[in-house]
Amino acid sequence: MARALAVLLWLITLGGIALFSGRHGWFPETISEHGPAIDAQFMRTLVVVAIAFVASQIALGWYVWRYREDREGDAVYTHGNTKLEVGIMLVVAVVFVALAALGQKVWAQLHLQDAPADAVQIEVTGQQFVWNIRYPGADGKFGRTDPKLINDQENPVGIDTKDPAAKDDVVSVNRMAIPVNKSIKVTLRAKDVTHSFFVPALRFKQDTTPGLVVPVHFKALKTGEYEIACAELCGLGHYKMKGYLMVMEDAQYEAWLKDRATN
Repeated sequence: MARALAVLLWLITLGGIALFSGRHGWFPETISEHGPAIDAQFMRTLVVVAIAFVASQIALGWYVWRYREDREGDAVYTHGNTKLEVGIMLVVAVVFVALAALGQKVWAQLHLQDAPADAVQIEVTGQQFVWNIRYPGADGKFGRTDPKLINDQENPVGIDTKDPAAKDDVVSVNRMAIPVNKSIKVTLRAKDVTHSFFVPALRFKQDTTPGLVVPVHFKALKTGEYEIACAELCGLGHYKMKGYLMVMEDAQYEAWLKDRATN
């Protein structure tokens, strides 16, 4: 019985290797400037975890086989090897700290470094269960907002139309258009509960929390339409909180923005 269990453990390990070594269920093609760095970091982490997983399962199967009930002699108790244990602990610490440091580099570029001065300005406000996308209009300035003016049907972000800068602001629900090959600065907000702005094709995910303003930036390198999901359970309608990122050529983007401003 013990031998069969050991073999089963090894077969399950082989199955896991086969499942994750291919592209089954992999991310969609990346379209962002930082996407390759994210994919490389993910692959490094996957390889390290895979080595640890395979080694531990092989060892577990060996111990099940080696110390089965029908073997001759009894198992020997040991206090362990302190030097070996400390050495393994140091190796694990170095590997995981190195992985964390490598991952922080691209994260810092997106969250801690300022966007270029000419970046396109967009504000995204999450609410149950839609994404409200606001553009500053032709003047390049966002108008003032007031929570008292919020109306989910006509004024979802509470724009104060008495402010001259607000008169040309453009609001789109669940449709976010951006120009290709241009730096995009996104200001993330939440109106009610915590949401998470997730665009798999961009390799970008960031929580939006009520009361916090989160500035981030990225650049899309390929035109097309891509899904925007909410990656944080935000209520009973969470499953339907989905929008679309439309990456367009400059002329198409300007035409879209102009059409939204007149409607």
